[in-house]
Amino acid sequence: MQQPIPEDESEENPGTRLEVVASVREFLTDGAVEPLRRIAASLKAPDLADLIELLEPGERVRLIDTLGTGFDPEVFSELDPSVRDQLSEDLPNELLARIVTNLDTDDAAYVIANLEKEDQQDILSQMPSSDRAALERNLEYPEETAGRLMQTDFVAVPKFWTVGQVIDHMRETEELPETFSDIFVIDPAYRVLGSVDLSRLLRTKRHINIGSIMDADRHVVLATSDQEEMARQFERYDLKSAPVVDANDRLVGVVTVDDVVEVISEETEEDFRRLSGVGDESLADTVIPTVKSRFLWLFINLGTAMLASSVIQLFDASINQMVALAVLMPIVASMGGNAATQTMTVAVRALATRDLGPANMMRVILRETSVGLINGLFFGLLMGTVVLLWFGVGTLGTVIAAAMICNLMAAALAGILIPLTLERLGFDPAVSSGVFVTTVTDVVGFFAFLGLATIFLF
Repeated sequence: MQQPIPEDESEENPGTRLEVVASVREFLTDGAVEPLRRIAASLKAPDLADLIELLEPGERVRLIDTLGTGFDPEVFSELDPSVRDQLSEDLPNELLARIVTNLDTDDAAYVIANLEKEDQQDILSQMPSSDRAALERNLEYPEETAGRLMQTDFVAVPKFWTVGQVIDHMRETEELPETFSDIFVIDPAYRVLGSVDLSRLLRTKRHINIGSIMDADRHVVLATSDQEEMARQFERYDLKSAPVVDANDRLVGVVTVDDVVEVISEETEEDFRRLSGVGDESLADTVIPTVKSRFLWLFINLGTAMLASSVIQLFDASINQMVALAVLMPIVASMGGNAATQTMTVAVRALATRDLGPANMMRVILRETSVGLINGLFFGLLMGTVVLLWFGVGTLGTVIAAAMICNLMAAALAGILIPLTLERLGFDPAVSSGVFVTTVTDVVGFFAFLGLATIFLF
């Protein structure tokens, strides 16, 4: 029987990771509980989450069942969403109730958000009343909003308290968050008046009134705000935490920077995946969901590729007369496609971060058009010279130079205008832009090159 991997072995070593997975599988088969618990105890929550993701769905459930009370609930907050959803469906509700009770409310909401209503109610009924009320409040807000992301444990005090009273309150009250950096000052209606940084509180004498040292210019977040917009506010104003208020401006929770870092990472990753047409796909997904997530845009791409091919067919007689056209035309289309992808990536990201809007739209369009023209002139001259030396036909070199200029200009315009148009129409430019931009550069590239060749060479 294999022995557990010692704690000091690097999890960054792929060989070591495979050995741990092999050991866990063997222990699961043999029903060896203690070795499994030793392995779990030697790993931190993110590392144990990585290990669980490498197991098969059935093995994941058996491992958590085997660990029992030795399973750290914090692992659930580190799991890939698809793995977390699978475990939430497969694990018994009694175990899930214990897990969510020991998680922050935002993480607990993610665990049970996608379960059937009956299962949700069953889990909630097994939780302590205070934890249940906090979790139910989170679940009332839509996904990907500040309300769903917030933690409902925070420190709030009236402005007439002294520093000494606040410190004594924090020492004597058990129901406080485990970690916090800001103390919120509120009025009797629970509206936020300001905040006090914990470090400033500890440096102030006990008799000083808390209202006199609070920062009244506190940035608050509406519970229904989109989490991406909230993340931009954290980035813009260098926030560590922000109070979350409801429609009546009452304080209902707090969002901290560690949660916002995850949002920024997830949103950036999501944008890049959508640019490639893979949606919300992850490595933990099985074959069928992966096929479904990719099929639609591959199908659309097939249609646009056939459109480009039909353009080529229009000039089949010209291609038959000069084989060089067939050799050179992919170069024009490829250069246009790459140039368009560069512009499109910048545009889609700028739209996502709200850096591109009506105020600077014309300036950016003119900039990208100028870049396309300059690149077209340079690469057109370069390619025209190469074709002259390669085939010895000066007119052909002129034709490909002109086609290169046309296509790089079209690529620049398509790369910026298509994302802008799609967003104006209410579509996600990250998902939809790629196929349309590629179609434009292919069609324009083939039509310009073959059309000019037909006019000037035959």
